[in-house]
Amino acid sequence: MNVDELVRDALRDQADGQSPVGPGFADRVLAVRRRRRGRRIASVAATAAAVIAVAVGVPVLDSGKQDVRPSGGVRQTSVIPHPDQSPPRDLIAAGRVALAAYYTTRTVEQSADRAVSERTYWLLNPGTKKYAQDDRWSYVAVAPGMRTAAVLERNLPVPRVGLLDLASGQVKRWIPVDRPVAGVEFSTDGRKLIATTYGGNPDRRVKIEGSQDWDAPFMESDRTGFHVIDVASGSSSWAGVEVGGGAHNPDAFLNSRQDFSFTRDGRLAWSGMPTEPGERFYDFTGKEVSAPALERHRDWSVDAGVSPDGQLIAGQFAGRKWKTSSFVLDARTGKQREVRGQQLLAWADGNSLVAWDIGRDGNEFHQRLVLVTIGGEKTIPLSDFRSPKDNTKGRWEPVFAER
Repeated sequence: MNVDELVRDALRDQADGQSPVGPGFADRVLAVRRRRRGRRIASVAATAAAVIAVAVGVPVLDSGKQDVRPSGGVRQTSVIPHPDQSPPRDLIAAGRVALAAYYTTRTVEQSADRAVSERTYWLLNPGTKKYAQDDRWSYVAVAPGMRTAAVLERNLPVPRVGLLDLASGQVKRWIPVDRPVAGVEFSTDGRKLIATTYGGNPDRRVKIEGSQDWDAPFMESDRTGFHVIDVASGSSSWAGVEVGGGAHNPDAFLNSRQDFSFTRDGRLAWSGMPTEPGERFYDFTGKEVSAPALERHRDWSVDAGVSPDGQLIAGQFAGRKWKTSSFVLDARTGKQREVRGQQLLAWADGNSLVAWDIGRDGNEFHQRLVLVTIGGEKTIPLSDFRSPKDNTKGRWEPVFAER
């Protein structure tokens, strides 16, 4: 079987011959999204590490090992896929983003009715272009350029943020904070960090009476606010933010983990919430402000967020035109378009996204990474399928960064 045949076979997995999904599929997908956020093609493909250039939605195959860059006046998205790997061993990338890390989770029991969900990370080494396990960290965010990561030690919340050199695996600098943090994220330009402060570990789990399973996170939040940290100097400022909806929405609540992020322009902080209004925006003093004009339609449960040019917003599961698809919204008007992909994860460019999607078996939890194009009918496989059952080894979660 040659590389062309491999790609054609992979594309057929998304064709109309798929088995139908069961009733209530859309509701179950949305439920999985919200729980997570608050929280083989034949082996010959391994030797073909093919680079696929997507030109106006039509895949063109290059069997060489070099990354393909846009040339001339033709719109292209450079892709480095490994459709035979899950979890990935070698670099996966599409356009402006790459899989910079991934993690699995396990539940660590602390008492008869309390536990903590802990992450184990695999980080991309920028020199070897391979992923390697690093179990020192409870939380990792990768900076644009994928040379540095912000890391948090175990036993959240913690009193400092580490800046990890991804090539050497060494922490180059520690940034102390005066209020303990449990989540961290870079701004789009990589110059600032926003670190969410908590009074307790937001990854706690509880065992419901009469059940043998550990349930979803506590629906109680110890979140206290956020630090805005200047990466170069290490200086920071803290803003306190009230938990709950305040006077205008007293019934609002937060998930146990509900981290802050920067808006795309880096001028505001924002956070999602599982009740109305869904998202809230703040200046760096902690004062609530109106949503920016180009982010008022964003959905906190959708990882891809705002497109690179700020014109589009990745939306929720649609499942209308295709069995698995998602909405993409005009940032100004909120007008929806449908694109392939069960769950939109990151923007490869202004016209295509990396997504989770299912295969021929129709199992909504049996997913692989794919590249989808707005207006396109096909998907490009980027990884092999992750297991729908094994939460320790097979259910890996991606961390993307701009390359």
